Amino acid sequence: MQERKNVVLLFSKLPEVGLVKTRLSILKDGLFPPETACELYECMLLDVVEIIGTALADLEVESAALGSEVCDTYELVISTAPAANAEPMRALFAQGEWPVMPTVIVDEGANFDEHYNHAFQQCWDAGADCILSMGADMPALTKADIRFGIEQLHRLCAMPGGGIVLAPDQEMGVSVVGWTRETDFSHDGVYYCQDGLTVLPAYIKKARAAGLPALWLPPIPDVDTMQDFFHNVTLVHALCYCSEYDDICPPHRTADKFIDLGFREIIVAPNNLFDPRGHIDQ
Repeated sequence: MQERKNVVLLFSKLPEVGLVKTRLSILKDGLFPPETACELYECMLLDVVEIIGTALADLEVESAALGSEVCDTYELVISTAPAANAEPMRALFAQGEWPVMPTVIVDEGANFDEHYNHAFQQCWDAGADCILSMGADMPALTKADIRFGIEQLHRLCAMPGGGIVLAPDQEMGVSVVGWTRETDFSHDGVYYCQDGLTVLPAYIKKARAAGLPALWLPPIPDVDTMQDFFHNVTLVHALCYCSEYDDICPPHRTADKFIDLGFREIIVAPNNLFDPRGHIDQ
């Protein structure tokens, strides 16, 4: 039986005050103290790890039950930097029980592209056949997103030369990206706007130039700015409610933190910036 190793690579900083989610804090143009922004990031990181782990645990059970010619195995890897942050990151997850215990590695490089490439290369060197990668600031991530991302990668496994998968975020960027071992691709020149392109069109431009197929994943928003924060408040609370009726792993830590900060709901001022309706409404 052939084994196919699937890795979900979480590219994440260690939650450190003043070094994470600064655009949500008064250090930049946000509302919160740096300590609060850091606490919020930690909640999102823990929720995302639980969501991914729950999805991978489900997939492991299903793969074992199928008895097909390909046996899929699944691993969650957290890549962080610098090296001094690896042990504190491991300690963060040693405190509780997780559906899948993450492996922590350290990425190095002179810029974001090089760090990301190094993280991918370590996974390839460890035997990965497919890598689905993302950041930890996506509390609206769902198990269905992980499952579909893996399914799309498996489609690419059957294509000569492979290809990439990607999910856009809400700001012309990418929240999830990945490819197969056979795919000749990298993150070089993608981050951040090195030739004027944002991340999503930069990946597409590279794929087009290489003649590689790209498979679409549903958009997944992240949390960088206060506008992102407000958007995700609505999403997280809705997901937690829907989880009572659907197979959803709810981002409960992030939801609790939103409530702790006083954000049970988002109220916006009415405006008249909409198409004329006088010819429709009675």
